Amino acid sequence: MLRLLTLIAIALLSLPLPNAEAAEPTEGQPNIVFILADDLGWRDTSCYGSSFYQTPNIDRLAARGVRFTDAYVANPLCSPTRASILTGLYPCRVRITTPACHLKQVVLDPQIPERAAPTAKAITPGTRTRLLNEYHTLAESLKSAGYATGFFGKWHLGAEPYMPCNQGFDLNVGGGPYPGPPSYFSPYRIHTLPNGPTGEHITDRLTDDAIDFLQANKGRPFLLNFWHYSVHAPFQGKDPLVEKYRERIDPNNPQRNPMMGAMIESLDQSVGRVLDEIERLGIADRTIVIFTSDNGGNMYNFPGGESATNNSPLRGGKANIYEGGVRVPLLVDWPGVTAAGTTNDAVVSSIDYFPTILDMLGLDAPADLKFDGDSFVSVLKGETPNGDRPIFCHFPHYTPATGNLPCTSVRQGKWKLIRFYADGPDQKNRHELYDLSVDIGEANDLSADNPELVAQLDALIDGHLEATEALIPIANPAYNPALSQWLASGTTELTQDSAGLHIRSTGGDPHFFIACPRRVAVSNVRIRMKSNAEGEARVYWTTAASPNFHLAKSTSFQPIHDGRWHDYTVAIPENAPLTNFRLDPATAPGEIDIAGIRFITAREITGMYWFLGAGTDAPK
Repeated sequence: MLRLLTLIAIALLSLPLPNAEAAEPTEGQPNIVFILADDLGWRDTSCYGSSFYQTPNIDRLAARGVRFTDAYVANPLCSPTRASILTGLYPCRVRITTPACHLKQVVLDPQIPERAAPTAKAITPGTRTRLLNEYHTLAESLKSAGYATGFFGKWHLGAEPYMPCNQGFDLNVGGGPYPGPPSYFSPYRIHTLPNGPTGEHITDRLTDDAIDFLQANKGRPFLLNFWHYSVHAPFQGKDPLVEKYRERIDPNNPQRNPMMGAMIESLDQSVGRVLDEIERLGIADRTIVIFTSDNGGNMYNFPGGESATNNSPLRGGKANIYEGGVRVPLLVDWPGVTAAGTTNDAVVSSIDYFPTILDMLGLDAPADLKFDGDSFVSVLKGETPNGDRPIFCHFPHYTPATGNLPCTSVRQGKWKLIRFYADGPDQKNRHELYDLSVDIGEANDLSADNPELVAQLDALIDGHLEATEALIPIANPAYNPALSQWLASGTTELTQDSAGLHIRSTGGDPHFFIACPRRVAVSNVRIRMKSNAEGEARVYWTTAASPNFHLAKSTSFQPIHDGRWHDYTVAIPENAPLTNFRLDPATAPGEIDIAGIRFITAREITGMYWFLGAGTDAPK
């Protein structure tokens, strides 16, 4: 009974089309199964080189079709990439450049704010929090051609009235504004997914419903949009699989998180079940299967104390514009067209899927519809792609968790140029240039040696931003170099005066951090602070071996929030030199002042001072 409404809805799709105006699909028209993983990195499957994760079914798909080595997303985060897949347009054109589509606030006309915190060199633009219904989507094109269209899984492009069924899908199972499932185990707390038996895993459940859709529509062309919540946070795998991967841990393998191993294996099992059902129904010879991810692997969360994954040899990961954030797995099996077990290094982007699928099916886009993407059918047919088309990524935002600065990149041929806004001398733009044919890890910046090439590629970025009417960061006139080394959270405003550092917390999680100018091993940190906020305080630190902030490398303390100066000594039980330091001074809005921060080494040697206010003693 729990799935009754879903099963009824799926069954109704198999009925004849209700009116004469609906298109009659051509007999034998291919089906499309589009499987999108969430946060699955370029190297997170065995067919892409992982020796830790086991993915026999994804490998099986790779053996049946073509594996792309240079497939990209148009943004290193989920909602923008999803919008690009559905519309064939760059995220900056649709004005969704961050994954804010779960927010209650409806922002349809984002702008560039008038000011930014003095810690920021650039003022960064806002973002839409909904995918506008006025955009023509892939689902709408296929639906108008007589296809049954089903959406299963993660949507994250807005709540009602900006849901899958407002964008061309006949059926929505599990889709909503959720950035991740409230729970991977039933009860799911997702309003479009009835709960199953307690403990049922959402990956299994969505696969059950997707298979019901396949069975109900085996006699007519269909689009199965199966966009998994896996492997996004919260990190919740099945216990037997977690234990399996715990036994596989090799401390020398950069991929060694057993929770992620369990979640990836559940995803792989789902892919296998879908492939098996397509074969069982006898429709494999007319079903095109596409498998990819919405961005690179997550390297800033640490479930169980280990980085969720590792994208090496790529640099960076999710929420970062380097290759680890934007290069993703892509497998395509087009029966009778793609050569089995082949590899292709053509450069393709998430903006290309919509025009490519229409080309595969022999369908025309509406006459007034213009794509940013191009069809890569010629590549799938084994023909030589036409020229070195540039592809772009516009990610004009600070992301403190990954160290990303507001930027735009272009890749053309083997070259990749990144423009960092207002990050150079006098708040001019700064550039990095990489030859990806020999430097996939983006370790050697060649910009200083190739000024003409930098100018040429930078002009391509200018043209792209103008053509897409992108919102572009501008230099922040309030920027204060004295505060520039500190990065603050979105609810923290920093200023400095004769008393020291002043923090105005406007939300529940004020925090700010700094890269340590002197890398020394520290036994404790001493802080002089006064506050009228509330809650626990916590210091975090990173080392070269553990480069991201997480709870395992932190110490809490309880401030006295009485608006008076107090000294605190906080232990840092770390033998290695610190690379970054972060302070969360409270858990609520309020006003906080810091007169000084002092690091003490194990030998009681003074480490370093920050923000010592005039006339105020340093913390002892």
